[in-house]
Amino acid sequence: MDRFDAMQAFARVVETRSFTQAAETLNMSKTSVTQLVQQLEARLRVKLLNRTTRKVNVTADGAAYYERVVRLLGDMDDAETSLSTASAAPRGRLRVDVPSPLARTILVPALPAFHARYPDIQIDMGVSDRMVDLIGERVDCVLRGGELTDPSLMARRVGDLQLGVYAAPSYLARAGMPAHPGALEDTHHRIVGFLWSRTGKPFPYAMQRDAERLEVRGRYVFSFDDGNAYLAAGLAGLGVLWLPRYMADAHAASGELVPLFEDWQLDPMPMYVAYTPNRHVSAKLRVFIDWVVELMALHAPVKGRPA
Repeated sequence: MDRFDAMQAFARVVETRSFTQAAETLNMSKTSVTQLVQQLEARLRVKLLNRTTRKVNVTADGAAYYERVVRLLGDMDDAETSLSTASAAPRGRLRVDVPSPLARTILVPALPAFHARYPDIQIDMGVSDRMVDLIGERVDCVLRGGELTDPSLMARRVGDLQLGVYAAPSYLARAGMPAHPGALEDTHHRIVGFLWSRTGKPFPYAMQRDAERLEVRGRYVFSFDDGNAYLAAGLAGLGVLWLPRYMADAHAASGELVPLFEDWQLDPMPMYVAYTPNRHVSAKLRVFIDWVVELMALHAPVKGRPA
């Protein structure tokens, strides 16, 4: 029994909950995967998996072993890809978590080009705006908007999102066109609230025109912790939105959203890639971050950095 192959087969069965799917992703026969797992259990003298005709579940011992195995497999992969001979062709599994609008609008449409450049990198992309435990959830990196406050993470600023204020025509027909940002504090106006994962509540938006500067909190009836749902609420006329321009441009061009306060400036929202500090950054993570930097330079370059 090759212990590396056995551990890899076991890990893939746990992740797919299927011997058949594990075999397909490993380009092996189901019989081979089954035999490797059985041999591993015999060597360890522990039952790792409970098998039925319909599903495969990991045992308590198997779950504890899986946690050790994935770390070991990841370390082995990083050790190989850190070598100069392997760095030219990064490979392996990369777990990332990104905001849902950024994934839908910018990242996912560009993935075919990334795959063509790095065909041996497998990406597992979580799409959310929630706080992610990078170590506990074995995530290699996250993309997040706003200033990062976790000192335990390494971060690289990859973009600045230009913001604007928008509302749907149906909202404006009902509530009227606000002439000044301060009008959004009035009782007859509503914003759509965005719940930031770090605080669990909306925060005020700073706006400036010449020497006048104010922070707008607004009043909301509906709030969301997902960017796509937040946008959908604005399109449905539920309130005024603060949006990155990459999310708003197409809807403004089609007339689904109307820009407000265009003579006011909003501070851009910084976009970061964050990851845990290690002795080295694996080749697969390094090229992914570099690719994100290239992509954001086209859509939302860092302020003061040429696009």
